[in-house]
Amino acid sequence: MLTKALPAAETPLHQPTRFRVLGAISFSHFLNDMIQSLILAIYPLLKSDFKLSFAQIGLITLTFQLTASVLQPFIGMYTDRHPQPRALSIGMSFTLIGLLLLAIAPNYGTVIIAAALVGSGSSIFHPESSRVARLASGGQHGLAQSIFQVGGNAGSSVGPLLAAWIIIPYGRTSVAWFSLAALVAIFVLWRIGDWYLRHHALPAGKSVLRAAREQLAPVTSKVAWSMSILVALGTLVGGPVGDRIGRKRVIWVSILGVAPFTLLLPYADAAWTSVLVFIIGLTIASAFSAILVFAQELLPGRVGTVSGLFFGLAFGVGGIGAALLGELADVRGIEYVYNVCSFLPLIGLLTVFLPDLRGGRHASARPGAA
Repeated sequence: MLTKALPAAETPLHQPTRFRVLGAISFSHFLNDMIQSLILAIYPLLKSDFKLSFAQIGLITLTFQLTASVLQPFIGMYTDRHPQPRALSIGMSFTLIGLLLLAIAPNYGTVIIAAALVGSGSSIFHPESSRVARLASGGQHGLAQSIFQVGGNAGSSVGPLLAAWIIIPYGRTSVAWFSLAALVAIFVLWRIGDWYLRHHALPAGKSVLRAAREQLAPVTSKVAWSMSILVALGTLVGGPVGDRIGRKRVIWVSILGVAPFTLLLPYADAAWTSVLVFIIGLTIASAFSAILVFAQELLPGRVGTVSGLFFGLAFGVGGIGAALLGELADVRGIEYVYNVCSFLPLIGLLTVFLPDLRGGRHASARPGAA
């Protein structure tokens, strides 16, 4: 059954935007990222239950980041050549097992295994779900990725709140209740897999491997340099705006545009800090969908690889950066870190090296290409 899946680059050009599919995949993204955020939110509970040191907590984080983030690009590279619609529900099954194991874990080693399973589920989910969002876009790639991404952002925000309301008061065994969310996600993702297989069947006699390889664009030095810039830089506004005015312009505005606000941040009082942080967060968030679609257009036919890099490796590098800034704060003080971070948006000047995809080889790619 899996051999009938169509590589994303062969999406028919005349297909309309499938908002029901986009809504379903965004809802699944909400559930996935909500569950993922629970792991970090219950660290105090795990520390208390198992009398863990900070080093042991750090090992849980390392295990989770390796499986949830760093693993994603490799899964993406594989699924670019071997599209696997059923991987969505299978990956969420890993998450389900991890949650149940975490709820009943008798020792620290079992907690590590549970964190690895939940992280692996996320690594499997993101590359293929991003491919589905592009398949359902009807050519509105930025809008589709924005709808998909807003579900994940909402889930990451809600997860810690639910942990505070449910898990912390009632204990670690209450984690098992969140397995219901995983079961719902498995059902929704299975139906999405049905849609994928039903609407994107290969012509008779053509193998998935051959079709996928035919659509993989060569990685030139310019493309590699551009991808490195995008990963170094980086939801509902940036995607559709990028569809209309060009994604490079959105990236320029979203990254460099926050520089005046970040430079003011070290000198703001508490009230103005809240205002500035809101503006900075909103502006930077608007860039993510544009950056992701820009990268997908740089590497046609490699949706899984690109999604793995940005949902996985880029976020993993961000986590490492946060840890390093924490160390710097211990040594030099939080005020020093504030001043250093206020200059980080100037990295957006690297955007000048990105190619303009409105013309040339990349612009000529078919609108339905993924």
